Amino acid sequence: MIARFLLLASVASASFVTPAAFAAEAAQPAAADDQQASSPRGDVIVVTARRRQETAQEVPLAISVVKGDSIEATGNFNIVKLQQLAPTLQVYTTNPRNTSVNIRGLGVPFGLTSDGFEQGVGIYVDDVYNSRVAAATFDFLDVNQVEVLRGPQGTLYGKNTTAGAINITTNQPTFDFEGRAELTVGNLNYKQAKAAISGPLTDTIAARIAVAATSRRGTLYNVTSQRWINEQDNLGIRGQLLFQPTEDFSLTLSGDYSKQDPECCGTTFVRVGKTQRPLNRQYDALAAAQGYVVPSRNPYDRLTDLDSNLNAGNKIGGVSAKIKWDVGPGTLTSVTAWRFWDWKPENDRDFTGLSIVSKSQNPSQQDQYSQEFRYNYESKDIDFVVGLFGFKQRIDTQGTEQQGEDAAQWSLAPSTDPNNPANIPATLAGLTASNTQWLKADSAALFGQLSWKVTDALTIQPGVRLNYDKKSGFYQRVVTNAQGQAISCTTVAEPGTIKGTTQQCGVYQPQVSSPSDSAWNFTYDFNVNYKLAPDVLAYATYAKSFKTLGINQNGLPLNADNTVNYDASTVKPESVNHYEIGLKTQFLDRRATFNLTAFRTDIKNFQATVNGGQFGTVRGYLANAGKVRSQGIEADFKIVASDRFTAYANGAFTDAKYKKFVDAPCPPELSGGTYQPSGATPDYSQPGVPGALSPRQCDISGQNLPGVSKWAFSYGAEYNIPVTLLAKDGQLYLGVDGNYRSHWNSNASPSIYTEVKGYALTNVRAGFRGEGFDVFGWVRNAFDVNYIENLQVAPGNTGLIAGQVGDPQTWGGTIKFSF
Repeated sequence: MIARFLLLASVASASFVTPAAFAAEAAQPAAADDQQASSPRGDVIVVTARRRQETAQEVPLAISVVKGDSIEATGNFNIVKLQQLAPTLQVYTTNPRNTSVNIRGLGVPFGLTSDGFEQGVGIYVDDVYNSRVAAATFDFLDVNQVEVLRGPQGTLYGKNTTAGAINITTNQPTFDFEGRAELTVGNLNYKQAKAAISGPLTDTIAARIAVAATSRRGTLYNVTSQRWINEQDNLGIRGQLLFQPTEDFSLTLSGDYSKQDPECCGTTFVRVGKTQRPLNRQYDALAAAQGYVVPSRNPYDRLTDLDSNLNAGNKIGGVSAKIKWDVGPGTLTSVTAWRFWDWKPENDRDFTGLSIVSKSQNPSQQDQYSQEFRYNYESKDIDFVVGLFGFKQRIDTQGTEQQGEDAAQWSLAPSTDPNNPANIPATLAGLTASNTQWLKADSAALFGQLSWKVTDALTIQPGVRLNYDKKSGFYQRVVTNAQGQAISCTTVAEPGTIKGTTQQCGVYQPQVSSPSDSAWNFTYDFNVNYKLAPDVLAYATYAKSFKTLGINQNGLPLNADNTVNYDASTVKPESVNHYEIGLKTQFLDRRATFNLTAFRTDIKNFQATVNGGQFGTVRGYLANAGKVRSQGIEADFKIVASDRFTAYANGAFTDAKYKKFVDAPCPPELSGGTYQPSGATPDYSQPGVPGALSPRQCDISGQNLPGVSKWAFSYGAEYNIPVTLLAKDGQLYLGVDGNYRSHWNSNASPSIYTEVKGYALTNVRAGFRGEGFDVFGWVRNAFDVNYIENLQVAPGNTGLIAGQVGDPQTWGGTIKFSF
């Protein structure tokens, strides 16, 4: 048997597949057998990152490939989990909508999600762009492989992305009958089932259908509802029809639907840090005044007492038609798609068991339409790809936020006078902000990339992109009191409203805005690659890229005089200069692979999240940071020592910083005090001093970008021996994989209170596999390491820090069959 080992690289073109996949792969014809013939132990990892089939080691860019069987063997069943295998991939989620997928620290602003900006990391499934990052939280459904591309991808992909792309390819219909089924059970009532079946309907039509379902008990216990929360509850189905009347033409129709309906996503108490509020307006004093005691101050007790309803109802699906037609010397590809997203959340935004914010939810509905035409040409000396892409999107959101019975005493200045508004719950209870908003986004692009083989060793590869984007939106906030009367916060009440009180207007203010803008962009890249030897490829890349303009779709901030800052309605495009050099090598008769990449990305007008930290003001909005830089070195090594033993190790050093951000939001330790008067200089030397002056903005130039660990590593190894067990020939195997991430900060403006400690996780598995079956047991987080996935600063500048703790040790077993 020819053992094929596929490594997931941290950066340079490599792939990872555990030997659990060897048996299944050995029984299938390789997509590049002609290349394998020259290398009896060579990697034959066929990728489509450059919109044509080629082996991963031939691609002169930073790419990682994970085969479907490896995803299943290591338990990384969605993009959120996939980061455990890819050191330069960062995925953080507080709920499906508020999910950040970044590469090398770049992609989307860390913090609350806004519909008005673009993703920096594109997610593609069978060539269809998914504009909503919520897709990252769904189970992989009948996936063949996942390619993670690093760096700008504007000259090969329909939707421009500045940080990279995640290219997911599913298993396609086959004219040979085949099927597979998988069942997994574990602790925490974990259950996962997957099945797929494929085969011919006629001589020219084949079909495939796949289903997957995952459920698991939550990992936090809510003492208020007496339920475990933060569950897993996923269901997905995908169907495909392939019409192939000739070898030169194929039409694939696909439809998929996935839903989640867990009681999610809650937080637990982590710590309290002092802010510059007066002591009697900080968390400990406010909690004591209301007789409130959190169920535990140790987050790893996994206890919470949230009193608001929790829900993360999430539906994603769509249909697509993909045509591939060999026309003349090349191939014409057309991809037509419609996708939808339906989001129905309920949150506890005050992060406590008190009724401060009794309701917080922003249900959204999205429709997107995309059309891509692509023509690929290949010859001895020239290859090229040219494409035309169109995209149309509409998002509607209906938001509700409501104050609860404890809001007045928590949010207003304390007083011993029983008649003071702060001691009268009705002052704020029932105050409601109802938001209506929509976004229309249209974009079109002409893009292409040329590969000129100057010699057998030297290839020059330029690419260009012409892009147009237009965004328009609408936002209206209507504020009503407990009696349902609309209030106004202007000097004279507007028609149909009553004048709100000072306390009410200090929490919610009515607002209307209609942001709109458009932009043309021309970008390009240039790659030179040279084969220093048959198995040694060196390359260098420069890319001039952009992230298109953004609009603030969730409301606008206020000026110092309490008027709406309409100048903040639009956000400038990011301007990106990217530099990268890499070396890809194979040696020891191609049993070993070592790849190395160094990169630097400079961004002007970086689109960052700004958050005032208050309950009633705009939760978060986009603004431009002056300059950001991300640079680093990434390396991976793998070895196939024999058919019995394989191992890999990869790592990344990432230095991502704000080079210039002089008007950033202040971290909590510098917030909450009286705003400094014009010309005054606050004392930055003693953050968290009650009563100190607070700056309106802070200069965080030189600070690290949030969410980025400087050091990240992953490793794995597997050993097998041939045996006959229960009259079945096969292999007994033992595998281990793990990852490490150094500390990182979990706030848009780095805070001493939101520093997340580094951690290392280890997973083990052992089983027996043979032709058509695989049975194994697994333990994830084998040493039951306590770690934090995310920290959040509670609104109100009270100093409360809440968070989501990582999964404890989990264990279970999996049975897989294929035929």
